[in-house]
Amino acid sequence: MADGPLSEQLVAGFDALSEQFQSAARYIIDHPHDVALLSMRDQARLAGVQPATMTRLAKHLGLAGYDELRRMYADAVRNGHAGFARKADAQVVTQKRKGDQGFAREVLRTQAAQIVQLAESSQLDAIVSAARRLASANCVYCIGLRSSHAIVWHLHYILSMIRDQSVMLDAVAGTGTDAFARATRDDVLFATSIFPYTRSTVELAEYAHQHGIPIVAITDSKVAPLARVADDVILVQTESPSFFHAMTPAFAVAEVLGALIAGQGAEAARESLLRFDAHLADFNTHLKSRSRNRTLRSSKPASSAAKNTLGRKSEKSGDQN
Repeated sequence: MADGPLSEQLVAGFDALSEQFQSAARYIIDHPHDVALLSMRDQARLAGVQPATMTRLAKHLGLAGYDELRRMYADAVRNGHAGFARKADAQVVTQKRKGDQGFAREVLRTQAAQIVQLAESSQLDAIVSAARRLASANCVYCIGLRSSHAIVWHLHYILSMIRDQSVMLDAVAGTGTDAFARATRDDVLFATSIFPYTRSTVELAEYAHQHGIPIVAITDSKVAPLARVADDVILVQTESPSFFHAMTPAFAVAEVLGALIAGQGAEAARESLLRFDAHLADFNTHLKSRSRNRTLRSSKPASSAAKNTLGRKSEKSGDQN
């Protein structure tokens, strides 16, 4: 994510801010382009605070008011220092209802731009670093709840194909975190949570941090609870034209992590995959190839016709006898 002129100062002093100031600061940190382009009232509305809070925060930072803060961000945009490389579609608030195709197109384009930014930003270094930490762990404990569950489950499934030690902490019967009692400093906790952050995930990450267990996190802000305790942090965008936040960038990161981990332990991964394929074959898990299915389907009518022909021949033979 691009940094704004005050991002470092806001992150450093985030803990000391009031709850309202933290909401405003999180918005400024995560949306520097909006600070430069939108009115203060629009920013306050999107941040979930009163406009006066934005002004008070600017003064708290030593500025004359919020107009001075906006000028700083506007100058950064003009001078190219903030690196605001997002599509215009991702900055425009939809004002009128669109047709189904138009709305779907906007959602897909927004998600595509977010994934492209991951490939062209410092987050690529974060992804590689996280993959190396996960690959070197004795065991990877995975936690992601609510909308983050699919992200963590997907990486866990990939890991289960290429290595023996991956544990999903999915809270079945309320025992989700019990397995983490066996975690050591040679293991890694892989956690995902985005705003609004899930309490159980954050509390387990804080527990791991207190016990010196390394943490790899996918989250959405430098001041997110996971980002403040994790050893490797991958930041993803979650903005979407939809009412629901986008999880596609995080899902893409999980897939890339799985691929990198497999490649870093190529020989072991190959042996594990051979055993996995054999297991699937033993249980006849998958349908045969499409071409084989087409062959089988096309052969059925011929077989029926052949049976009918044989039946008619038998009847004629019987008549002759």
